[in-house]
Amino acid sequence: MTDPVSRTILLLDIEKYSDRDDIEQAYLRRMLYDVADRTLERAGIDERLRLRADRGDSVMELIDANASVTALLRALLTEVPAQLHAVNRMASSSAQIRLRGVVATGYVAVDEHDGWVGSDLNHACRLLDAQLLRTALRERRDDFALCVSESVHTGIVRHGHAGIPAEDFHPVTVDSKNGPLRAWLHGPVPEAGDDHSEKGGTSVPGASSGERPAPRRDQPGAQAPGSQAPEARAARPSAPPAGAVFHFDGGAPTFGGSLVGGDQHGVSGGQVTGDVHLGGSGGESA
Repeated sequence: MTDPVSRTILLLDIEKYSDRDDIEQAYLRRMLYDVADRTLERAGIDERLRLRADRGDSVMELIDANASVTALLRALLTEVPAQLHAVNRMASSSAQIRLRGVVATGYVAVDEHDGWVGSDLNHACRLLDAQLLRTALRERRDDFALCVSESVHTGIVRHGHAGIPAEDFHPVTVDSKNGPLRAWLHGPVPEAGDDHSEKGGTSVPGASSGERPAPRRDQPGAQAPGSQAPEARAARPSAPPAGAVFHFDGGAPTFGGSLVGGDQHGVSGGQVTGDVHLGGSGGESA
């Protein structure tokens, strides 16, 4: 295996490639290669400065670190949409080509089988396969969705070079089997998806709001409306041991339409013990 060297990583992938038949797939692959070659040519990146790997529905380019990443981004943001528009306006619905793209940087080695090895490359592939990027392309009317790595944003995008508007890139975090990956999406962030924007306003599935639903009455430990917790009831003074006890907490309670009468009447609070007649107008005792 060779020593790892610094590379710019460009990945382009065809949307819904497996939904097409063999003839359509062959056509889409030709279009993908044409778009990649013209974009790299527009960026001034000579063929001697890049290595290409074919992945069927996608193409991977390892670009020499001395090639301009700024020129590459500028070409991706202008040349790719223009080419795709030109192709699709003349193609049938089954031959429409739409692309997801990723630009990243990192160290990559080549093994004895001409395979590419490197965690930075793995992370770039995770970004390409992220549900957020797929959803972003699906929700757009144009035919291209681009995501750049944190290192590309820090080194190039955030400085606002001509043709690369920094305000059009938005921070996102995508899920992967390598853990959460922070990146920057060009254009609007999807409203929903397994991945999420770092901007506020989108809740994460499964997150708690901090509020508890009211328990149902048939649940163990549930309290009826207006009832007090056990510790509150325990704080009450103990009732006299004998006789009936009624608690009135103020006001003018009525029972059956009449005031409390009999031996006790006009009660406005406190405890009532002994014989109590409710609902009558006379003073007869029970």
